[in-house]
Amino acid sequence: MKAIRLARLALLAAILPTLASGCVVTASTPPYARHAHVVVAPPPPRVEVVTVAPYPHYVWIGGHWTWQAHGHQHHWVPGRWEAPRHGQHYVPHRWEKHEHGWREHHGRWERHDDRQVRHGRQDRH
Repeated sequence: MKAIRLARLALLAAILPTLASGCVVTASTPPYARHAHVVVAPPPPRVEVVTVAPYPHYVWIGGHWTWQAHGHQHHWVPGRWEAPRHGQHYVPHRWEKHEHGWREHHGRWERHDDRQVRHGRQDRH
């Protein structure tokens, strides 16, 4: 009985570091808070073939250029289909020209209410 308990403890001691290494906790930064200024303009969007949606009501998220700071270059992110999110709409990825370069705004899902509040309207039902 004692040998079985020791064997279990040894197995647990061997497996535990492997299991724990897969768990990493990091601070989350919302995608809309990332506003790096990029001095290189994004290339024109690529032409994409929009395939048939895999399921009814799926939403096409168009491809876009994103900035890779570690590579100091734009990187193309291909378009994809995503399942709709109840009560939300997709705000596409976009680039804004500024005095000191370009600012990237990542695409995101927003509640329908958020858009109405941001534009100064609140529809009451």
